[in-house]
Amino acid sequence: MKVRVTKRSANVEKIEIHTEFIKLQDFLKFANAVESGGMAKNMILAEEVTVNGETCTMRGKKLRPGDVVAFNGASYEVTGDADR
Repeated sequence: MKVRVTKRSANVEKIEIHTEFIKLQDFLKFANAVESGGMAKNMILAEEVTVNGETCTMRGKKLRPGDVVAFNGASYEVTGDADR
């Protein structure tokens, strides 16, 4: 039996998007969590990224305001455009 332990970070960095949604792979690049799209792809496929507390292996997963992405010990919350 596998048991996954996830360390939660107390600090969540808020990343504002100006569109209805952003794809997970693009979000990791936009938030400067990874250096390239290839690196984002590899980290997602290696099950190192969680969305709202669940491991996500879909590079094209649509993230909307309120979603929380955790990667490499850091957490990022997707926020919407304040003018919407």
